[in-house]
Amino acid sequence: QVQLVESGGGVVQPGGSLRLSCEGSGSISSLVSLSAMGWYRQAPGKQRELVAQIFSGGIANYGDSAKGRSAISWDSGENTVFLQMNNLRPTDTAVYYCNAVSPTQGTYWGQGTQVTVSL
Repeated sequence: QVQLVESGGGVVQPGGSLRLSCEGSGSISSLVSLSAMGWYRQAPGKQRELVAQIFSGGIANYGDSAKGRSAISWDSGENTVFLQMNNLRPTDTAVYYCNAVSPTQGTYWGQGTQVTVSL
């Protein structure tokens, strides 16, 4: 089992930046089995969507809303994934969820952290 704890959400003005962190914990065998970690978001009344995902080899994928404005990184030694978000817009307001994928043990989700972009 892997537990994911997000931090770094909050209220920011349009054009501002935030850095989200997600720390994974659990058994060594579970943590080393992770092949990808990432971030999804869900706004009220909308489906959950991919923000960014990074694979253990370092390749990253970004959702259309995040391309050019976000950067994901993974510190495997600290079992932590980071999402740097810049030039934030009111449409980025959502609950951001951390995600981790293990080919042998399944998919894990964090509890979510609220990001609000408002004047």
